[in-house]
Amino acid sequence: MALPRPSLAPGALRYGLPPLFAGFVLTPVSGPIGLGLVALGMAAVLFHRDPEREPPESGFVAPADGSVSVIREEEGRIRVGVFMNVTDVHVNRAPADGTVESVTHRPGANKPAFSKESDRNERVEIDCGEYELSLIAGWFARRIHPYVAEGDSVERGEKVGHISFGSRVDVLLPERVEFADLRVKEGEDVTAGETVVAVDPGE
Repeated sequence: MALPRPSLAPGALRYGLPPLFAGFVLTPVSGPIGLGLVALGMAAVLFHRDPEREPPESGFVAPADGSVSVIREEEGRIRVGVFMNVTDVHVNRAPADGTVESVTHRPGANKPAFSKESDRNERVEIDCGEYELSLIAGWFARRIHPYVAEGDSVERGEKVGHISFGSRVDVLLPERVEFADLRVKEGEDVTAGETVVAVDPGE
């Protein structure tokens, strides 16, 4: 019986195969270095794992795996940010149904994603009208890969991109969502596409 093939985000083999190949070549000559490269390659592949998720039928779901690092109000709207640790899945998902109005790359710094300075980091903004997503690069994560383009329709929990080697993803919720509608708090662990971060009073 064949084992199910693991699902991987784009880039897994591009980042994983070079150190794996070098490691296998070097292991007979220099065991510690070769084995270190093999471990690095396997970690890069594992980092890009892309497990299936089952979104709920309502609410705004977390756009990323990780820990809620930001909850704040901005001009009458609530922003919820999720910091992705190196061990988290880094595929990002749509918080709710919508239509992509624009996908914009914004150059910037590469500060640690958990710091206040990260608000000026390089990012990709995905505007879905009622809500907006920000895929934010960190000090090490500098490769943001959006999967969607202007005019695309997305469903709650659908994959919209990934950040190779991690960082932070924010969702700017609609004006109708209030703090009383939130279902998470800072420091709480969430799962992309499954954990409800806020109920939608319009549903």
